[in-house]
Amino acid sequence: MAVDEILNLLCDEISKNEAQNYISQLKFDEKLSNDDKVVFTAPNDILAKFIQTKYSQKIAHFFEVKNGIRPEIKIINQKSKTNNKKYSSNLIKTQSSVLNPEFVFDNFVVGNSNQFAYSLAKDAAQNPGQKYNPIFIYGSTGLGKTHLLQSIGNYCLEKNKSVICVTAEQFMNDFTFALNTRNTKDGTMSKFKEKYRNCDVLLIDDVQFFSRSEAVQEEFFHTFNAIREKQGQIVLTSDKAPKLLHGFEERLKSRFESGLSADITPPELETKIKIIKMKCQFDGIDLNDEIINYIAINMGDNIREIEGALTTINAYANLMHQNITIEFAKNIIKDQIKAKKENISLENIIKIVAKETNVKIADIKSKNKTKKIVDARRICIYLAKNLTPNSMPQLAIHFGLKDHSAVSHNIKKINEIMDKDSYFKATIEELKNKIVSKE
Repeated sequence: MAVDEILNLLCDEISKNEAQNYISQLKFDEKLSNDDKVVFTAPNDILAKFIQTKYSQKIAHFFEVKNGIRPEIKIINQKSKTNNKKYSSNLIKTQSSVLNPEFVFDNFVVGNSNQFAYSLAKDAAQNPGQKYNPIFIYGSTGLGKTHLLQSIGNYCLEKNKSVICVTAEQFMNDFTFALNTRNTKDGTMSKFKEKYRNCDVLLIDDVQFFSRSEAVQEEFFHTFNAIREKQGQIVLTSDKAPKLLHGFEERLKSRFESGLSADITPPELETKIKIIKMKCQFDGIDLNDEIINYIAINMGDNIREIEGALTTINAYANLMHQNITIEFAKNIIKDQIKAKKENISLENIIKIVAKETNVKIADIKSKNKTKKIVDARRICIYLAKNLTPNSMPQLAIHFGLKDHSAVSHNIKKINEIMDKDSYFKATIEELKNKIVSKE
């Protein structure tokens, strides 16, 4: 594993200051690393989390280019490594698994959007292979599927179960390697089957990627049957429900549907705020409620992106020796917010507001002066100014107003109501959340 060479490739792509301040601080930990996971240590938590967020995917990419395998990259605090024996022992026990010891049920925030999936995952961990098998968890990227999957794995490890937790891509890579070397003396294919078919718990992340290969589907079909016959637990995640998967054999889809499925939907605003507060508490990030609410409302629903934003804000604050104010936080994540605004359409804002206020879309776009319609139109204008990059003159044209001063007047009215009515303010924030979720 040519680690130094791979880090040099990364350093060639970034500035000298970045290479010196961050990458040079990394130390490869051979004992904690294997083919599926490459572990580096950094001098402190701040650097470890900052490098994990900003550079881990690039490092993984260079490993894939160099070795043909894309491992999980883990950056940990050197001090926590010496005190975390469970991390080391779990890594040895799982061997080829990619479990992250930070993903446990205790730090998974439960809300209406994920309650059933959480309960199902916890039941599978406590009673593997006994009730629901397989379990199929699906939903959009960044909503917590991987967290639940790895929580099952970590819980089962504590109960001395043998666990294999891999991405679909890793399963495919292992199978391809075994297939290409099956005529060699080391019996690679036999080792592959022994590894995947003899575990107590098999956890596969992003199973939708199996659609790329019929040969992989054939092998997984037999792996699936072997594990279930021995009453082992199978848990799969995907971005779609089993019946909506394309490119899969019907016999495999029917097995996916033979257990119990649970979807994870975008979190409501209250759940997002809880997630941010827990993340801040876990990582020692000091944010006030105003900043937390701003991030929850404006960063969308991808929890990984939200966590990345928190880590970035905290890293910049520490490196620049500044307190985290609302202005500071807004400046740090302004590019991410801008990108999200560019993806939000005026038509979708009007559609959602019309539905929530029980007003027709045509009426919002008309010159009707009925109070209910005027209020709905004002809300649309306010949200459009906050959630899209459109200027006031552009909004005036879209809503059929005289000029930009009319837009400003409507926004001022909404701000006045929000200042006086906390319930109305919460309603506006919830509307923001729903609009961002739809994009």
